[in-house]
Amino acid sequence: MPELPDVVVYIEALERKIGGSVIEGIKLRSPFLVRTVEPALLEAEGREIVGFRRFGKRIVWELKGELFLVFHLMIAGRFHWKKAAGAKPTRKIDLAAFHFASGTLMLTEAGSRKRASLHVVEGEAGVALHDPGGLEVMECDLAAFREVLQRQNHTLKRALADPGLFSGIGNAYSDEILHAARLSPLRLTSRLTTDEIGRLHDATQATLRLWVDRLRKEVGDRFPEKVTAFRDDMAVHGRYRKPCPVCGAPIQRIVYAKNEANYCATCQTGGKLL
Repeated sequence: MPELPDVVVYIEALERKIGGSVIEGIKLRSPFLVRTVEPALLEAEGREIVGFRRFGKRIVWELKGELFLVFHLMIAGRFHWKKAAGAKPTRKIDLAAFHFASGTLMLTEAGSRKRASLHVVEGEAGVALHDPGGLEVMECDLAAFREVLQRQNHTLKRALADPGLFSGIGNAYSDEILHAARLSPLRLTSRLTTDEIGRLHDATQATLRLWVDRLRKEVGDRFPEKVTAFRDDMAVHGRYRKPCPVCGAPIQRIVYAKNEANYCATCQTGGKLL
């Protein structure tokens, strides 16, 4: 699932490609993509895109006349830029095509389960209902971070990935943050020391900034076509049994439900296997 660094880079690329452009047409291949009835999606045709914003992992297009398109890509949804202005969504993975004078933005979703969604809403009050409300961690101070972190007693892994607590962090970057902070994913938020909370706050901001910068450099002026939660230069996420880049010990993994936590026992749990 695209998380904060990926979404930030997506929005910057969308601004370069279609910011200020008029949506000349929309071709919907999957009717299950659109989760609202009124306003109709076709009301977006002929409208200029006046801005973009991020709500957690959601990408919001602001159109002229206070109409908003709220995209949630979920796990496998992706945007792709096609130079052909009239490209049609013909493959099974194609959900919709948005046509512009300069090309076509294709929305795709791999896999059989179609979970990506698009909500069409009117006005600031309507679009605000799609904000999960999590704290913007890139901008917060330590006091605000501490208050949200200890609002409920959860494991650190669960707390960081809760969209109602922290904005834009998911399975991948929570692993990376906890490794950088040298904290166990199963440590309870209520049991953290003042020093540990400070380390976690610093690691959260440093890790997300690091990855935003890395992805920006990787993409350059192009459109991000290879958005993935698994990258070779990650420290622990998706690196089960591979050596920790800090100590060389094999990365460990906890699998639960449809999620997993990756960690280094030496760096994060005092050598204890969870």
